[in-house]
Amino acid sequence: MRVLGIDPGIAIMGFGFVDKIGHRITPVQYGSIQTEANTPTEQRLVQIYEASCELLDRYKPDTIGVEKLFFNKNVTNAFSVGQARGVFILAAAQRGIPIGEYTPMQVKQSVVGYGGAEKKQVQEMVKRLLKLTAVPKPDDVADALAVAICHAHSAALNDRMNGVTPS
Repeated sequence: MRVLGIDPGIAIMGFGFVDKIGHRITPVQYGSIQTEANTPTEQRLVQIYEASCELLDRYKPDTIGVEKLFFNKNVTNAFSVGQARGVFILAAAQRGIPIGEYTPMQVKQSVVGYGGAEKKQVQEMVKRLLKLTAVPKPDDVADALAVAICHAHSAALNDRMNGVTPS
């Protein structure tokens, strides 16, 4: 099963593709979609949409995990992140790819075993679980891989609960 994890953002959208075969999860490709700060929002959204379509068509994920928005103090930033997230979800929906959504706490719980884990702990576990030589940079990429790992575990659990045999 090929899983794509997304850490949404308007400036940097992290992505991470992993393959889950049995209990093993291996990295396929990871990186980020980046847009320039002084570019009008509508053009940034077009860039994110086009890059998302290209990634989805090239790596053909079976399922996608997306981090849910976390509203902190910067509401303006939350709106632009929400727009970028929506553009990505549109690209996935047009291709009929199922999406799971996870809070940061759910991702931390799945990857580290503790929902209150620090960002560095999550990054180190991503590195270890995927047998990478270094923590992926920028942080958004490591976060996206953490979402992919979380979704891979959750999708497998959901399949078992629904009586689906793993591939």
